[in-house]
Amino acid sequence: MSTENYDPCYPDQPVVHRYLPVWAKLPAFAAKPAFVWADDGDTAMSYATLTYSQLDAAVERMSSGLLGALRRADTVLVLASPGLRLVKLLFACQRAVLTAVPIIPPDPSRPGAGGAAHSHLLRAVSQTRPRAAVADARYIDAIKKSNAVVDVAGEPDRLAAMLRSLRWLSVDELEQGGANGAAPVTPFVGGEPEDAYLIQYTSGATGAQKPVVITAGAAAHNARAARRAYELHPGSVVVSWLPQYHDCGLMFLLLTVVAGATCVLASPDAFVRRPRLWLELVTEFRATCTPVPSFALPLVLRRGRSPDGRRRRPLELGSLENLILINEPIYKSCVDEFVAEFRGDGLLPASISPSYGLAENCTFVSTAWRSRRCVDLPSYKKLLPSARLSFHMADEEPEIEIIMVDEETGEPVEDGVEGEIWVSSPSNASGYLGHPSATREVFCATLPGKGSCYVRTGDRGVVVVRGAERYLYVVGRSADVLTLDVDGGQRSVCAHYIETAAFGGAPDRLRGGCIAAFATSPVPSTSLVVVVAELLKGSGGGGGGDHKDICEGIKRAVWEEEGVRVGWIVLVDSGVVPKTTSGKLRRGAAREKLLAGKLPILLEARYDGDESSSSVPWDGGEEEMEKCPGMDAAYGSASRRLRLQSFL
Repeated sequence: MSTENYDPCYPDQPVVHRYLPVWAKLPAFAAKPAFVWADDGDTAMSYATLTYSQLDAAVERMSSGLLGALRRADTVLVLASPGLRLVKLLFACQRAVLTAVPIIPPDPSRPGAGGAAHSHLLRAVSQTRPRAAVADARYIDAIKKSNAVVDVAGEPDRLAAMLRSLRWLSVDELEQGGANGAAPVTPFVGGEPEDAYLIQYTSGATGAQKPVVITAGAAAHNARAARRAYELHPGSVVVSWLPQYHDCGLMFLLLTVVAGATCVLASPDAFVRRPRLWLELVTEFRATCTPVPSFALPLVLRRGRSPDGRRRRPLELGSLENLILINEPIYKSCVDEFVAEFRGDGLLPASISPSYGLAENCTFVSTAWRSRRCVDLPSYKKLLPSARLSFHMADEEPEIEIIMVDEETGEPVEDGVEGEIWVSSPSNASGYLGHPSATREVFCATLPGKGSCYVRTGDRGVVVVRGAERYLYVVGRSADVLTLDVDGGQRSVCAHYIETAAFGGAPDRLRGGCIAAFATSPVPSTSLVVVVAELLKGSGGGGGGDHKDICEGIKRAVWEEEGVRVGWIVLVDSGVVPKTTSGKLRRGAAREKLLAGKLPILLEARYDGDESSSSVPWDGGEEEMEKCPGMDAAYGSASRRLRLQSFL
């Protein structure tokens, strides 16, 4: 896939910020909106616009202000609120040759309510050792006034001390061209491709979040590769409500500038409050491209209507050329249901663009979309493909090379055989900051007879030939594969299949996308399959018998759909199942909390292996609690009964 200089009218630049003065000086682009911020108010929408000339001038002014307080190559913590200011600041950091560490700013006055957010901020400050932090003036005031920031790891006031030791720069002052005073205007220089541009953290879905170092050249290459894959151009209009601090949300800021396009932004909170906002913005701005996580589709279907079931104002989605789906798994049935619902509003099936990406390759890796030519993408194990690969890899040198490798032998596998996905490209990140052994293991994988280094993604995939096409299917994370004892042998199943089946057992009582499945032990013979499921708000009341029906529905659905026996079902309140900031399930964290007794349980049910076992609810007495043994005893008991414990 060649991405370099695809159009001689718009020559590519070695780093992204250098596109800005090019666009700003062209008469057709100077007054063109680069970014639009949509604020969903209580009564009406309001918009703020940033043209290419305004953006370039603001970036030059803010980069001068940053260099008045810092030196090139310094690391800076970016804690600005989402919006146009954050856009300016991220490009200003690149032009000033500073390494940005964008972090969603936690509420400094509520450390107890945002433990995970404060823990992540502590991790970022400890690992990246920034010289300064940039935030809104009000946030800086709140930090200075706060005396109660608590380190969730058990060291009181450690984070507060770290934050107080930083030099704080106000975005408000930087917009005026200075930091705590006027700064000299420096001539435009900018960074080079080899300069460290960004430290973005992995999602933390399968382990601790790790800091990934991205160079300016890798980020520019990745944006160009995505521009080419989605065929974006100056006439493209993007709508995005993804977080602007990392991964796809940040990538589309860069991609917009590389393509000379226009991007309409909204906050993730606005989408969560009112999911239909997303489609209304597509309609209002006649968007051609919009990236969303796959879980957004069922959320819009459930909450995108008025309470009486009637739709609100008409939608017009016919302008969409790319409805980009990220965050695997991408189920075909879910996509088909969404397309069927909104086809009458002009949504074209050919706009569906299942895609694959990861932080270790900047963000973008591949997409199965091809110029609206394919309407019906084939499925594999209920999933849509995330790439189309060449048949003759030896005859081509693709910009982003994808291969399937046996995880144990390190040898490539044939088409049709599942393996670990390895990726090699100029978009590969430099490694994990401060983790040399993990960097060698993940970023320096090699194949016999090939000199390239590959990134080991930790994702399981398979390449399937369908007619004249080779499709890549991302099956799931290797760490989330459950190995089960079945009929004297062993079988592997990805956790998301169990979770999807479990939701189908009580779809009117459970929160979709908020169900975690995992095994209690890596040893199949002694392990239980556990399902932790969040109840919909308003479903938490009722007696044990009412919730026993939910548990029985989950157990039966998983067995019928996947042939998997669930040994332990746990029902919890909304918001209890751990997730990443991008909405991915943290199954390992859920398992640790459950086994440590730290998961707030509404009700739990434990089963033996016999599917015909009878059900005996727990009546809440102390003596009966003694008769409900621990996990191992429950699995091996001969009583063959359901043990039901309610904490309502």
